[in-house]
Amino acid sequence: MRTRQPTTTLEDQPIPVRAKLAAAWTSFMFLYAYMDILNFFTPGVIEDILDGRVFEFDLSQTFSTTALTLIAIPIFMVVLSMTLPARANRTMNLIVASVYVPVTAFNVAGESWLYFYGLGVALELILLALILRYAWTWPRTAPSATMATSPDRETVRAQQQA
Repeated sequence: MRTRQPTTTLEDQPIPVRAKLAAAWTSFMFLYAYMDILNFFTPGVIEDILDGRVFEFDLSQTFSTTALTLIAIPIFMVVLSMTLPARANRTMNLIVASVYVPVTAFNVAGESWLYFYGLGVALELILLALILRYAWTWPRTAPSATMATSPDRETVRAQQQA
């Protein structure tokens, strides 16, 4: 007869907000890039590109610079989410994700492959909502008792000079 081994519970360690934000921005970038790549398989897209047009826009240095900027900002948010101080980090994530909600929603406008673009945009919007939620609910710490009772810098400086 077999004896049952006791089951153990997996340790579920908390994930830092910075890591959650960086992971969400990374996932956003994968969706963003793969939607563009898979779009090449949409009938007529390659022909339009060869004719110098993307969607309703003429291919130009301005178009390419704008497209690069639109993709570079979320790419940099991956790094900034891990490196900025907490207050600046929270603010940047709230601002950039809020700006990208309408930018992302615009991508579905006028598209004929509504299931493809609708799903892609919906997934991107879910990730942006997660980013907004993580940044908005960033945990706060109460001031420590030693901070409240410790002298401020000016007091310490004045005492040292005396």
